[in-house]
Amino acid sequence: MARRYKTKRTVWRVDGADVRRRRDLLATEEPLQIELQAGEARRTAAITMRTPGNDYDLAAGFLFAEGLIRHRHDVARMIYCVDGQASQQQYNFLSVRLRAGRLPEMAQLERYFFVNSACGVCGKTVLDDLAQRELPSLSHPKDAAPLCAPDVLHSLPDGLRAAQRIFDETGGLHAAALFDLAGNLLALREDVGRHNALDKLIGWGLLKRQLPFHDKIIMVSGRASYELLHKCRVAGAPIFCAVSAPSSLAADLADRFGVTLVGFLRDGRFNIYTHPARIGDR
Repeated sequence: MARRYKTKRTVWRVDGADVRRRRDLLATEEPLQIELQAGEARRTAAITMRTPGNDYDLAAGFLFAEGLIRHRHDVARMIYCVDGQASQQQYNFLSVRLRAGRLPEMAQLERYFFVNSACGVCGKTVLDDLAQRELPSLSHPKDAAPLCAPDVLHSLPDGLRAAQRIFDETGGLHAAALFDLAGNLLALREDVGRHNALDKLIGWGLLKRQLPFHDKIIMVSGRASYELLHKCRVAGAPIFCAVSAPSSLAADLADRFGVTLVGFLRDGRFNIYTHPARIGDR
């Protein structure tokens, strides 16, 4: 069944004294429950509000970013839990069966959701937790030639925007895109949640055996939060770009873990917040 990523709704458009009733399109937002199964055990890993579509990518990317799976082979199958009269709404429960005989340790998920609700109070805990992970190496030592020319970065916003198909119809979605060092778009995912968009992109990379994202650039349509930098580092991308500003914890994470962080990439200018040696004429 086709997933409904957009929803029709009646709106009243007001332009000065003129009021007109018309039909409009909104980005669909529905919950997705991700359940893990291993042997006879099962447990909910996450419930997230997302735009339907690329749900397998979303689940794989989330589980990979949180360290619950490490390879594509870890996943035996993914399947929606629906009955014989499946509706759009019933495609909101996704079961992920692992090849392992038991569920992984999931205590980090409690930390993950606590930190989100606490608005970064546990910032040091986040950084220390990431330091315990087995992370892919990042390319480019500090004394090597730059990886990416400024002109390439300047071209990325237009490349991202041109590929936002659902945004063109609804105007209400975030995007995460993967580019090579020449500025060629390799993949893009959209979602109402900025974290979901990046999880979908990383999940695409995992399922297509494209991880880690060595010598690649991740760009997002909004701001740069520490959660996004966390996912970028786990995916092995050396350069992260955002249209808007980064948070202080995002900059701390990028600095500590070797990611080049670029913000305010729009209108022919940008700021480099960490590891600037990767950007320059080669």
